[in-house]
Amino acid sequence: MPLALLALAIGAFGIGTTEFAVMGLLPDMAAGFGVSIPLAGYATTVYALGVVVGAPLMTALGTRFTRKQMLMLLMGLFIAGNLLTATAPNFGIMLAGRIVSAFTHGAFFGIGALVAADLVAPQKRATAISLMFSGLTIANVVGVPAGTMLSQQFDWRTTFYAITALGVIGLLGIVKLIPAQREKAASPIGSEIAVFRNPQVGLAMLMTILGFGGVFAAVTYLASMMTEVTGFAPSSVVWLTAVFGLGMVGGNLVSGRFTDRAMMPMLYISMTGLALSLAAFNFTAHNKIAAIITIALIGIFGFATVPPLQKRVMDQAASAPTLASAGNIAAFNFGNALAAWLGGIVISAGLGFTAPNWVGALMTVAALGVAIFASALERRQTGGGQVVAAGGPTAVADEPIPVAQG
Repeated sequence: MPLALLALAIGAFGIGTTEFAVMGLLPDMAAGFGVSIPLAGYATTVYALGVVVGAPLMTALGTRFTRKQMLMLLMGLFIAGNLLTATAPNFGIMLAGRIVSAFTHGAFFGIGALVAADLVAPQKRATAISLMFSGLTIANVVGVPAGTMLSQQFDWRTTFYAITALGVIGLLGIVKLIPAQREKAASPIGSEIAVFRNPQVGLAMLMTILGFGGVFAAVTYLASMMTEVTGFAPSSVVWLTAVFGLGMVGGNLVSGRFTDRAMMPMLYISMTGLALSLAAFNFTAHNKIAAIITIALIGIFGFATVPPLQKRVMDQAASAPTLASAGNIAAFNFGNALAAWLGGIVISAGLGFTAPNWVGALMTVAALGVAIFASALERRQTGGGQVVAAGGPTAVADEPIPVAQG
């Protein structure tokens, strides 16, 4: 695999760390600004909203720059946002820094996925995408615990200074390792929007919202579930989240290879495994060993959905894929927020800390239903032959589709 994928993975690692590290920093951040922990939690909320809003805005900006130039600009924005967060004199400016850094998230992964796919042969594109996303998964295993340790040893600002340094390394990697790009980061915005006339693009994003969102219905409340239901000590939550992160790494890398061979079967398998794991968690949460195994399985099957979900959107929007690709990253975050909200509702209703697992399982089953419907619709529309998307026929069903034609 090209060394340029390492630069993308480093950028993904930094972005993943800044997104999730706040979970371990909230008490220190709340104390530092003299606010309550729920209010400090807005550092997570505004980030998610920034991802959703920033993806289309940054994509529109991409019509003026090549893909490499846009990645450099995004990493520069990431550095500025995290530096602003680290030096913020008050709570409001800290939130502004979080929003600035979040604006890079969707576009970086959306454009980065296109660049990664363009670096390799068509039959290896899903593998290349999964290698870029491995930076995000490794962030949950290494970056988040390391950020928590830095905060405990020094203060929470040190963590964001370290994340800023990661951004500088990522920027240098992009400058040195990513080959020059002729293609603009995005087609004219009218062409980018036009691909949404293809119903398969919307269906693919709905799969993302429901499928991967199901993971966060359970994981958002993992700490409370493990301490209140399973009986683990609060200190155990750190390594339990690492178990989840390791599962994410393995599921992502394995799925990338199998997605290149058979995208839709991989999607069916990963979603089925995820739904079964989430449903089982309602029962295995009462046993420590069984709970550990289930947490790993949720990580494995949860992130095994990512390469096929991202590639599905890129394939269906092949004529102008940047907005759809970045929009799908925003869909991941919207699904996460929706699942966490629904999980909170069932807990507040008195159904217990394991109830969000049922929410996640039902969301994933719904995503599987959407996937089956989308595949059946595709076969009916094409008679088993060409896939007709916005702008005309693009490829034969289930065959690799060029995703980096500009």
